[in-house]
Amino acid sequence: MNHLAHVFLAPDSAECRVGSILGDFCRGVDLSALPDKVQEGVRHHIAVDVFTDSHAEVLASKRLFSAQRRRFAGVALDVLYDHYLLRHWQSFSPASRDAFVHRVYQELQHNEHLMPAPMVRVTRHMVRHDWFGAYQNLNNVGDALDRVAERIRFPNQFAGIIDEIRANDVHLEQNFLRFFPQLQSFARQT
Repeated sequence: MNHLAHVFLAPDSAECRVGSILGDFCRGVDLSALPDKVQEGVRHHIAVDVFTDSHAEVLASKRLFSAQRRRFAGVALDVLYDHYLLRHWQSFSPASRDAFVHRVYQELQHNEHLMPAPMVRVTRHMVRHDWFGAYQNLNNVGDALDRVAERIRFPNQFAGIIDEIRANDVHLEQNFLRFFPQLQSFARQT
């Protein structure tokens, strides 16, 4: 899952939500030095990723991608699932999507002291450029994925993966809609 889904699914505290993003930045971080709620958020992040990576609907979605791009399908799905979450927000939460995003951005800004430097850089960029708002538009998802492709340090065919997403959008969205309620239920119990 990507950042929006992780903070959405995290236990309801600012520190847990910070930890839910920190799960992508914790290499080399002494987690034991962080508050318990941040550690809980990191553990939650890992559990959500393990559940997601082994789920039948996610595996079926990965198989929709061409052989040359399948290696990167998980990365593409992470960002795409934020798009689908935003698209279907009212199916998953009675809370205002915009109010939730605004609150998360504020929490990230107020809790930078809990983050390693690489995470601070990313979250500042995330807030400044409103990544969560941008992911409402599928074109922006494609742009974000192309930026990821540029950072890959070996020759790849990841750029342009949005074309395969568009070609399979109906199936990918249906798979997400079957998968996400199960993930939500799992996340509440974790």
